[in-house]
Amino acid sequence: MKKIFFKRIFSILLVFIMFLTITGCHQEKSHRLEGSLEEIMEKVYDGFQEDDLPMMLENIKITEENVEGYLGTSDIDYEEALASESMTGSIAHSVVLVRMKDEASVENAKEKLKNSVDPRKWICVGVENVVVESRGDLIIVILNDHLGDELLKNFQNIEN
Repeated sequence: MKKIFFKRIFSILLVFIMFLTITGCHQEKSHRLEGSLEEIMEKVYDGFQEDDLPMMLENIKITEENVEGYLGTSDIDYEEALASESMTGSIAHSVVLVRMKDEASVENAKEKLKNSVDPRKWICVGVENVVVESRGDLIIVILNDHLGDELLKNFQNIEN
């Protein structure tokens, strides 16, 4: 009798463990960043002193008319995009956030951007490194040899 009782308890326990395994007992952290692109851009610059940043930074909404100047191509089907650049043309600095219409198209868009963004778009100055990374449906393009690593780190550490 005790043997049957322990078998039933063991079976119930086993079913419970399988249920937890199948349904998942933890929540996976979402990689999608919530909020407007302006709010996310503020978080990318979080922790920087004004003196550390290029002067006269301004956010520019990317449209059909200016997309090629910021991304190097208009061949990306995105939902919205925002650039942050210095209004002084001789400063090699650009941060662009691109929210894609769906996460499935992110990797293809990143590859296109890596090949199309012009690191010398300012003509008299340029950057050596073009950073193109993503989280969820959001791509960040960073053109800045001095602050690029810190800007990327901020982007990667943004919490929803």
